[in-house]
Amino acid sequence: MAAPASIVIVGAGQGGAMAAAALRLQGYAGKLTLVGREFHAPYERPPLSKAVLRDAAAEAAAAIHAEAYYAEQDIELMRGVEAVSLDRARREIVLSDGIVLAYDRCLLATGGQARTLPALPPGMAKVHYVRTLDDARGLRACLRAGARVVVIGGGFLGLEIASTALESGADVAVVESAERLLPNALPVPLAEWLAARAIASGARLHLGARIASVLPRADSPGAGPSTNPPAGLLLDNGLSLPADAIVVAIGLQPETGLARAAGLEIDANNGGIRVDAHCRTADPRILAIGDCASQHRDFLGRHARLESWQNANEQARVAAAAMLDADPPPAPYPWFWTDQFGCNIQMLGMPVPGLAYVCRGAAPPDTGTPRLIWLGHRDGVPVHGVAVNAAADLRQMRVLFERGIPMDPAGFADTNVALKPWIKACQQAAAPA
Repeated sequence: MAAPASIVIVGAGQGGAMAAAALRLQGYAGKLTLVGREFHAPYERPPLSKAVLRDAAAEAAAAIHAEAYYAEQDIELMRGVEAVSLDRARREIVLSDGIVLAYDRCLLATGGQARTLPALPPGMAKVHYVRTLDDARGLRACLRAGARVVVIGGGFLGLEIASTALESGADVAVVESAERLLPNALPVPLAEWLAARAIASGARLHLGARIASVLPRADSPGAGPSTNPPAGLLLDNGLSLPADAIVVAIGLQPETGLARAAGLEIDANNGGIRVDAHCRTADPRILAIGDCASQHRDFLGRHARLESWQNANEQARVAAAAMLDADPPPAPYPWFWTDQFGCNIQMLGMPVPGLAYVCRGAAPPDTGTPRLIWLGHRDGVPVHGVAVNAAADLRQMRVLFERGIPMDPAGFADTNVALKPWIKACQQAAAPA
């Protein structure tokens, strides 16, 4: 089949920018347009809560490609515009500035928007949502020694921001409605260990707590939200948290308005655009990747959206191959990572019901640099792994996850047994006689 004459990628984030690069690497020479609502060139989002939040000098390193890359690769990068309608019959996309783009293939890499709290809307003074580079710049200007920062949300983003704020010398409180941190990502013992680590680093945790009300400033009653910043928060347990800055980090809402209006299938369970193994929607000319896409995950046994840097990159390559009618690369085992409270935490897979966990290594939360791995298995077959400052060890174990190779939990937990030969022995034991 002939290569498409024109490809339009809607969304200039990680997935969109990497898909454009993958298309050129795979030999596509046709018209290629990348549409982004921000005026910045495509950049990586993980540094926004870490390096970029610490130092403006880190912004340059967050760029996905050099500024000249798009012109050199003949990729038309349209900045500061938004796709407002998608006509599947005419194969046209209308932009917010009135321009109409025709396509033979369209890739939706629209990502998502931060979930918001009605009582703390975006734009309210002293209230911060960190989704864009401009958002990170705004919060960075507030982080200083002695500043009172309240972070709402004990997920990855909230904890990373809390950790970075502590490094600036701020006084930090974290409010999480769940009874533990990262309940959908960590086993209970490790979540408890992380909470102790956060407290030892200086964070004040309020778990199982909800916001009862926003405390108004007493000196300017009746002013609008933009001119009357909140004085803090009142929790449902009666505790008041004064704040110079309030950060709301309660998750992401997939951006599917364009797809929904065009009649594409939206997953009722997770809100993402339904795609097949090759990232194609029900319309074979339209594909979707990244945070906005819902794809079946064998290790979960269901469709899911994976909000991760790795998933955006891998789906970008898969979608590029599919648009060119080429064989896609094999899907890797899902991988996630986070840096917080002086620890690098890397994860393979996700928790699923029925896993038994075993730990290799041990460390108090408040001393030095811990090094440990928690492994969740089903009948000895590893499904979920979490490494604290032990990324290289977890990478060595990837083959056991990907091939479903059973292992001996007791042998894994024994730190007197070297990991590399133990992995090799697991492979040999699983090999056909």
